[in-house]
Amino acid sequence: MKRLIATILTLAMIMALVACGGSALAADKVLVTIFNSKMEIQSQMEEMAEEWNDTHDDVEIEVYYSSDTVAAHMSTKYASKDPYVISMVDAKDIYSLGPEHAIDLSDEQWVGDTTQAISVDGKVLGFPLCVEARGILYNGDAIEAATGKAFDPATIKTTADFQALIDEIVAGGMELPVGLQKEDWSLGAHYLAEVYEMHDDPDAFIAGIKDGSVSLIDDPVFNALMDTFDVLMAYNYAKDAPISAEREVTEMMLAEGELCFKFGGNWDWSNMVDTNYSENLGMMPVPSDLDGYNTTLVGGGSKYFFIDNSDNISDEQRQAAKDFLNWLVNDAEGNTFLTETCALVPAFSNINADALDPFSKSVKAYADGGNLIDNYNYFPDDHYSIVGASVQKYLADQIDRAGFAAEVEDYWKNTTPVQQ
Repeated sequence: MKRLIATILTLAMIMALVACGGSALAADKVLVTIFNSKMEIQSQMEEMAEEWNDTHDDVEIEVYYSSDTVAAHMSTKYASKDPYVISMVDAKDIYSLGPEHAIDLSDEQWVGDTTQAISVDGKVLGFPLCVEARGILYNGDAIEAATGKAFDPATIKTTADFQALIDEIVAGGMELPVGLQKEDWSLGAHYLAEVYEMHDDPDAFIAGIKDGSVSLIDDPVFNALMDTFDVLMAYNYAKDAPISAEREVTEMMLAEGELCFKFGGNWDWSNMVDTNYSENLGMMPVPSDLDGYNTTLVGGGSKYFFIDNSDNISDEQRQAAKDFLNWLVNDAEGNTFLTETCALVPAFSNINADALDPFSKSVKAYADGGNLIDNYNYFPDDHYSIVGASVQKYLADQIDRAGFAAEVEDYWKNTTPVQQ
């Protein structure tokens, strides 16, 4: 009987371990779970966690990723009372989730080394993982090979400038030198978003669309950016089947000089680093007839970490989470992980960024020069999917500009903006 009881107790212990996610932690190890919402660095995060766990006796890190929207995934985790210790979310999620779920990080040393932290009601809730920006990615070697002359991106400001350069490239033998992504997040959350961001007061502009006082088809910013989008469409290498273009193929073609231009951001480098890429790559503002905006990228703090305040997370876990964030900012290995392993533009002034990739170097140069327009961080969660689908219809020539503007207006008239 004693042997039977011992066997039952052993089985119960095994079942308890399985019920706890299958992680058999050593008794003296503190578990820090991290939610990663940035697809491009999932493998790097997993490798970092593995190396960390091999070299740290006191803290174990587990990294998770979900392809769901951040808001939907986090809602599921909170509903099941199973929050992460650290969550990587978008800026808008800090404003919506932070006041209820995030601890105050105001007293952390790194706060003084960044201008990108997010505060709500006087409390620092969001740790900026990186700075990202959007614009026109270019391959200078491909441009120079086609035109026979040196390329200076600073000379391309207006849509006419851009068209003239493309005319030279086409004359030089590259008939379709542009790549455009089909993804709704690229089209809706990135390109179309610049229509809002290039207004002095995006909130007032959106409110005007909602109440009908703003006619999008008559708006000069909308039309200026759509004029440039039309040029990108006309010279898109996949223009005959634009919704079939694969992002990774487009990025490879740009990196290796089969294309000269692609709208995107410094995150695109993650799919180019293993290609036979050209040395003269960079990012420039979207050309347009909008003076003051055609010399700036759109960007700023992108992904943010917050540490959860839930009752089922211990003080030891929260302290270990703080230590991890400090490792990223103040430890040489943490710095290397951010800037070299993940190829992220650091949001902290004390981090050396000499080893950045070509696109991130462009972003840092614009950021250091004060030439970034702030991201608009208050879009509803369904904005990029619904409005992005409308941009896809425009890209596929299934709707004209007036029809596209009307669909965007209909979206906002039937949507409640995110409360700030």
